[in-house]
This record gives sequence, structure tokens and C-alpha cells, in this order.
Amino acid sequence: MKNIVLIGMPGCGKSTIGVILAKTLGMSFVDTDLIIQQRENRLLQNIIDKDGLESFLDIERDAILSVDCKNSVISTGGSAVFRKEAMTHLKNDGIIIFIDVAPETLKKRLSNIKTRGIAAGKDESVDDIFNQRLPLYKEYADFVLTVENESVETSVERLVEILKN
Repeated sequence: MKNIVLIGMPGCGKSTIGVILAKTLGMSFVDTDLIIQQRENRLLQNIIDKDGLESFLDIERDAILSVDCKNSVISTGGSAVFRKEAMTHLKNDGIIIFIDVAPETLKKRLSNIKTRGIAAGKDESVDDIFNQRLPLYKEYADFVLTVENESVETSVERLVEILKN
């Protein structure tokens, strides 16, 4: 089976949905944010603070390009869409699913936007980040899964149905 690649905003549930989806389908799970942290031996926020946003995006791209797996659910960082090479690599053997969540919901979930390791400018709000990334998420997505006010299990069930069809 092709890889299933989850893209979307920080806080949309990519990692949570991804782990349960992988268990449900008997696939491996890969989190590219964790790959970055392991490769760099530091936290995402530290990389952004010390190296700057553009360097972080290059580091993220390189980490994604290092991913070589099959039959896996891959959860990407929310900013993966900023590097075309990374998305092309993921799309080569993957189905791209955009996990779409309304900005209002994200704001409730992202109380730690300045410390969570989110690739954004110092003065950017959740709305700014969302508006900047939304066109890219839509461009790369093979399917969109909108998740609002439902359990993770329900989201996974709906995603499995999308993948069957």
C-alpha cells in the first residue's frame, strides 16, 4: 500500500490521527517532526530560535527527503508544504491527506504557539499562519478530511472510508 501522508496546521491532529490510523491499518507510523529533532539533537523551537525560519524549513526539507519507507502513515510538520522538493518526495509514493480544522478550533488548541516549534514569523498569529498555508495544503492534497467536534476514532473511521474509495 502507498504511504498515507498527513498534512495540515499545527494542532489539527496529524500525529494523533496518524498513530491510530497506522494501528487501524497495520501500517508503520513516522513523524517528521521527531525525525528533525533526532537528526538535529534539539527541539524544533530551539532550531527556529537559533537558526531562523528559512534554515528550519531547509532542515525540515532535508529530514523529509531522508524518509524512505513503504506502507507507513507519515505525519508531517505543518510547514512541510513550504518546500516543494519535500512534498514531491512525499507524493511520489504517498496519498496526501489534508487534515482541515477551522482557525477558531486551532486557536483553542494552540495556547503555546511561541514555544511549540511552529515555523512562523515572530508576530504571526494563528490566522496569519492558516491563511498563508491553506492554499498550499489544498494544492498538495489528494483528499481533504475536515475534522470538527468529533472524536479521533470517528475521524480515523472517515479517513479509512476515504482511502477505501
